[in-house]
Amino acid sequence: MPSYKIIQPLIQPGSGKFSRWFSYIGLGVGVLLLLVSVQMYFNIQQLLGGNVIRKNGFDYISITKSVTNESMGHPDQNLFTEQEIAELKTKSFLTGVAPLISNQFRVQLSAGAVIAFKTDLFLESLENDYIDTVPSSFQWHVGQSTVPVIISSDFLEVYNVFAPGQGLPQVSQSTASRIPLQIDCSGNGLHASFGGNVVAFSDRINSVLVPKEFLDWANKTFGESQNHPNNYSRLYIKTKDANDPELLSYLDQKNYKVNKDKTKFGRMKQVIEMIVSGLGIFGLLVVLMALMLFSFYLQLLIARSKDNLQILLVLGYSPNWLSNKVTRQFLPMYIIIVLVALVLVQIVQFLFYQLVAVSRPGELSLMIHWSVLLIALILILLSAIVNRSIVKRLLYKLD
Repeated sequence: MPSYKIIQPLIQPGSGKFSRWFSYIGLGVGVLLLLVSVQMYFNIQQLLGGNVIRKNGFDYISITKSVTNESMGHPDQNLFTEQEIAELKTKSFLTGVAPLISNQFRVQLSAGAVIAFKTDLFLESLENDYIDTVPSSFQWHVGQSTVPVIISSDFLEVYNVFAPGQGLPQVSQSTASRIPLQIDCSGNGLHASFGGNVVAFSDRINSVLVPKEFLDWANKTFGESQNHPNNYSRLYIKTKDANDPELLSYLDQKNYKVNKDKTKFGRMKQVIEMIVSGLGIFGLLVVLMALMLFSFYLQLLIARSKDNLQILLVLGYSPNWLSNKVTRQFLPMYIIIVLVALVLVQIVQFLFYQLVAVSRPGELSLMIHWSVLLIALILILLSAIVNRSIVKRLLYKLD
């Protein structure tokens, strides 16, 4: 078949240049919005996905039930039941759930003759896998007179804040580990004293932890019969991502309270992702509308060149060949539009990188994400395929 240049004058655009250039402009705006939103999505993942301190690849979060004026007179409503724990364990966004078992008897802690300090205290126990620092000495068996204790680092910090005002000495972690403690347990008509020593400090668990074996034995020995040992006031959940939107939505739905510092980035990410998703959807709609407008232009082009095209078809020109040639003459413009959009996205990414690098260097990539390039290529192919199918369908109607 002869060159397309020979027959190209027979296919006249006519007066449809306005709709053609309007569709080009719309396509450019839509592609730019879509690509920018995709790039910003990955920026959000990089900036907000790593802000929660992780241990061994997992996040550990404490959850409790919200106490309301209505539930204040019904303490059982503020406790987790075995059924609720079993339900949590079935959720795909959780790797594990463990309750904190608390003392059901009175506990007093003192530092003996070293520091004139004595206070009522609570004790809790938790599975060792959920504790960030567990030394080998953190174990107890019946008959042992000394109880190893893990104390929250925050508790020691609070003590050092108020100690000077009470005439008490401030202590470091190493000093606190060498101070002998006395733990007085009473309840159920019984009383017993145990020695205690701080074996570790926890940055994760805000509590005073003792071995589970000790607390199980002490609750059975000193615990009051009216308490409910199978209900728990606090749980620790183990998850791969504390900012998982599905996890946060579930906790909100159940009205479970969670440490806001652990999930604030996830909630922020949810809002930003909604905005970016809305921008991306709007960009995609603009792209689709631009393609529809260009399809109208192609229909007008075929209609104005109907007589010439029918002659070419009678002379033996294939509709497939003609549709390929007609479509290819617009392909360079599509490529230019997408390339310009990519350049603008890279400029936006560079400016955003410069803005973020001041406070958080090394957390963001200077170059656009590879998926943005892939989407750009898909848009070019999609535009070419859609246009070719439209022209081909119209030519077959003329044949």
